[in-house]
Amino acid sequence: MHTTPKIILGLFAILLFNCKSTKVVSSGNANFNLSTKQLIKENAKQVANFKTLQSKLKITYTQKGKSQSYSVNYRTKKDEAIWINATFSIVRALITPEKVSFYNKLDKTYFDGDYQYLSDLLGTELDFDKVQNLLLGETLYDLNASDYKASADDETYIVQPKNQRDLFEIFFLLNPSNYKVKSQQISQPKEFRHLQIDYLKYQDVETQIIPELIKVIAVEASDEMTVELEMKNVSLNEELRFPFKIPSGFKEIEL
Repeated sequence: MHTTPKIILGLFAILLFNCKSTKVVSSGNANFNLSTKQLIKENAKQVANFKTLQSKLKITYTQKGKSQSYSVNYRTKKDEAIWINATFSIVRALITPEKVSFYNKLDKTYFDGDYQYLSDLLGTELDFDKVQNLLLGETLYDLNASDYKASADDETYIVQPKNQRDLFEIFFLLNPSNYKVKSQQISQPKEFRHLQIDYLKYQDVETQIIPELIKVIAVEASDEMTVELEMKNVSLNEELRFPFKIPSGFKEIEL
């Protein structure tokens, strides 16, 4: 498969030009006095509420010291679909709760299957909700006070399971000013795998807090892949189409 679609789709596993009142979210006043239950409740209040979102998405992919950048059109219908389209529709992808589909006009190939492809790219099990949460700055796993505990250091809240598993460790770092996710980290120490998603900047779009700059780092043994996602010109709640049809004559990719 050509490198371009692997890079573009990799961002969704680790994911238009009428911007409306977009601004960088200020840090506000830090509050380190919340209980775990209060913190999780405040984090839940910040979940972005919209029907549709579209933006221009710049993707910078780095591996083995080499970087490449691409710009794609990105659209999503909350809880239903994630759609990306590269220039001239060379690569188009549609991700739904049921499956992952994409095609590549450069080599006339397509994929139409389950989430194992994206899971293998980032080294952790993914489904639609996790991919959507990654792109919107929400925790990959649902938080609840009965299963998680929180502590604080000088700059952040650290939320983790009360009982970390030996084979699978999870940490969520929350901003004490707006309770949004600063970083989420999933490690499989015995497999030498680590996935880290850092939210370097958020933006306020029509009163909703949306990520502006995301950095995804996926490590397996000595191999490291970094994907930076810059979300620009975000607009919400417009009528959007999600056209997707695999062209005839394309060869299916066996993964």
